[in-house]
Amino acid sequence: MSRRERNQFVKKNQVLELKIEDYAFGGKGIARIHSEEGSFVIFVPNTLPGQLVKAQISKSSKKYAEAKLIDVLEASQDEIQVPYQDIPGAPYIQLPIELQHKYKKESTLSLFKKIGKVENIDALFDEFVTSPNVFHYRNKMEYGFSAIGYDRITKRDKDEFTLGFKRRGVWWMGDDLNKDSGLFDKQMEDHLKNIKQYCIETGLDPWHGPKREGFFRYFVVRKSFKTDELLCNLVTTSPELEKFDLNKFADFLKDIFGKRLAGLLHTINDETGDRTIATSGSLNLVYGKDKIVEQLLGLDFEISMKSFFQTNPKCAEKLYNKVVEYVLEDKTKVDNTVVMDLFCGTGTIGQIVASKSKNAQIIGVDIVASAIEDAEKNAKRNNITGVQFFAADVGKFLTSHPEYENKIKTIILDPARAGIAPKTLQKIINLNADRMVYVSCNPATQARDTELLGAAGYVIKKMSLVDQFPHTAHIETVVLFEKVS
Repeated sequence: MSRRERNQFVKKNQVLELKIEDYAFGGKGIARIHSEEGSFVIFVPNTLPGQLVKAQISKSSKKYAEAKLIDVLEASQDEIQVPYQDIPGAPYIQLPIELQHKYKKESTLSLFKKIGKVENIDALFDEFVTSPNVFHYRNKMEYGFSAIGYDRITKRDKDEFTLGFKRRGVWWMGDDLNKDSGLFDKQMEDHLKNIKQYCIETGLDPWHGPKREGFFRYFVVRKSFKTDELLCNLVTTSPELEKFDLNKFADFLKDIFGKRLAGLLHTINDETGDRTIATSGSLNLVYGKDKIVEQLLGLDFEISMKSFFQTNPKCAEKLYNKVVEYVLEDKTKVDNTVVMDLFCGTGTIGQIVASKSKNAQIIGVDIVASAIEDAEKNAKRNNITGVQFFAADVGKFLTSHPEYENKIKTIILDPARAGIAPKTLQKIINLNADRMVYVSCNPATQARDTELLGAAGYVIKKMSLVDQFPHTAHIETVVLFEKVS
């Protein structure tokens, strides 16, 4: 045994039964091992206070350990029964929504105190924005095929054709979805077992992860809440494709969903990597149309299978309303000025601001060229003027367009989960805007950036939380920063 191991309470890969006592940000339950030397903390993701769990240590140090959840042995006293099949994507579906909100608010504000060094964050808190739909709120779902399934009775793997989700923490094992999960479209999920049976009867194999072979890989579905249409994408490998009749499969889906079926696409993915859309694969339309239209705050947005779009559009409306409220709080900082929408994606926020403030010039920037193409099309579709979009790296764009120096009063930031690179954030700070409205899907990185913004003279004026993903640990934040002299 190494000296390092002797100094640790637990060892890597050790399996323990743990009582979860508390909750930390990001859905990590806190368990403690008590000894004469004090309490040793173990973080277990996707667990709740009150649960007894079996977990395997994945990382260990002198101060704490991290473990991955294997099984919940005893439920928390707070959990309730729900009529849905449990899936990895909704670890807290049995926890009353009011308690979910409580945990999310407390743990997020704690982050800003500890990481962002904002001691008075409670006083700056504005609103907890709830999702209009607690169930069936998602507009996209990816179901995976697998040749290795999970037996819920023996709790072991077995060789069988499955269509559903991967078991949590096990990349090679599938778990059939046999009924509504409570997250997506009930009709689609109740019929998923029939889609699986159709595929079984073709005699073609599902994907076998360890062997990296098989025909069926994914079944991906997008939904429009505006039109109630479904856009489906069957992902397969190319060998044996001549044995599968795509048009017959489209007819099968039409028989189930009728006019709800907007279209069926087929993707070839021969790569061994575990992702739905291959970098070198093809995407072809089999039936119907390849896009659906969704509406946000009265604006129409055309969505393809590859487009990024808010997963919970009804709650996204409330998120964008909060962003626009913060942007337009002081209209003198918006009218006849440049508002920069950085990491703009398909330009949704910028277009909504432009529709509310006719005198502002909105500049949207994102590195993803296809997203900028969608942004330009959507702005044209919605007759939005006063907005320009650029496909460029945010950091480089800011240095190559000095004409905006001292003209920008407001900046909207909506970065990816990794947050903003320090060099890029410094370039944003150098633009010397009066205000920043920072939207984040990862408050941990936002709290980190808050400290750097604070050092540059930007202080939080107010912040709100938006529960875009009920029954998960995810929470979105909208923070208004103002520069103090």
